[in-house]
Amino acid sequence: MSRLKVVGAGSWGTALAIALAPKFTRVELWARDESLVAAMRATGENARYLPGFLLPANVTPVASFDGPADFVLNVVPSQHTREIFGRLTMPEGARLVSASKGIEKGTLQRVSEVMTEVTGRPVAVLSGPSFAKEVASGEPAAMVVAATEANLAAEVQEAFSTPLFRLYRSSDAVGVELGASLKNVIAIAAGVVQGLGLGSNTRAALIARGLAEITRLAVAMGAEARTLSGLAGLGDLVLTCTGDLSRNRRVGIELAQGKRLTDILKGMGMVAEGVDTTAAALELAGRHQVEMPIAAQVAVLLRAEVSPAEAIRQLMVRSLKSE
Repeated sequence: MSRLKVVGAGSWGTALAIALAPKFTRVELWARDESLVAAMRATGENARYLPGFLLPANVTPVASFDGPADFVLNVVPSQHTREIFGRLTMPEGARLVSASKGIEKGTLQRVSEVMTEVTGRPVAVLSGPSFAKEVASGEPAAMVVAATEANLAAEVQEAFSTPLFRLYRSSDAVGVELGASLKNVIAIAAGVVQGLGLGSNTRAALIARGLAEITRLAVAMGAEARTLSGLAGLGDLVLTCTGDLSRNRRVGIELAQGKRLTDILKGMGMVAEGVDTTAAALELAGRHQVEMPIAAQVAVLLRAEVSPAEAIRQLMVRSLKSE
C-alpha cells in the first residue's frame, strides 16, 4: 500500500492530490480548516479553491495528521510552512517534498530550508510551469523534482510521474526553488505591462530581462545557470507572465488599473506569493550584491510610492549598458 499526505488544500494542493491519485493507494488531503474538510467530504470537491473538479475515490480530505505515509507533499503558502510543519509530526520514514513557491520573510530561507530546519529531514523540491486547473483537468504537464540527495529525487520522480505528469530530475534544488519563487515577482511586473495596455514587445523584453536578474541572484546563491533556462526557470516564468490563470500577474493588472494592493489581495481569496517574495528577493540581492531593477520597481509599486507608468519609465531610463 502506498500513501501520500498532501499538506495544504488550496487550489494547487487539491490539483496535485487529483493528479497523483492514480499513483497511490490512498491520498490524504490535509487542511487545518475543519469546515473546509467537512465541505469537501460532503460534496466530493473543493468548491472553495478548485470548484468543478471531483476528488478521486482514493483522495480523502482530513483535518488530522495521524497514520503512516510514504511521501508528504507540502503545498501550504511559504509564510505558513514553519508554523504548520512545526506542529505536525512527520510519519516515520516518509520522504518530504515541497511544492510551495516562496521565500520566508525575516530568515530569507527557501521553503525546503525551513522544512529541513523544522523536521530535521532532507526535502525534495517540485516545480515547473503548471496551473492548478490545467493539472487537475489532466492536461499534460512537465515539472522538475530536485534534491541534493540523488536517491531522494529519483524516488520522488518514480513515485509521482504519470503519463500526463512528467517529472525531470535535478540535483540543483537551489536553482529550482529560486526560479519558482522569483518568477512571481516578475509576473507582477508583467501584469502591470498588460494592465497599461502595452504590447508584445514590452512583455518579451520584460520576460527576458526578468530571467536575467533571476539568474544573477540564483547563481550568486549557488545555483547552476542552466537550471534557470529550463522548466523551473524560463518555463515557469513564461507561464506566469503570460497566463490568464496567474494570480501574481492579476495583481499587476489590477495595480495598473489603479486599485489598491490591500483591496486586490482581499478580493482574491488566495495567496499571491510574489507580494511577499519581492521584499525578500531584494534583501537577498543586497546580501549577495546583485542588481535586480525589475524587482526594485515592483517593490516601490507595491508600496504605492510610484505609479505603474512611472515604474516602467524608471526601468527604461536606467543607465545604458551591455547585455
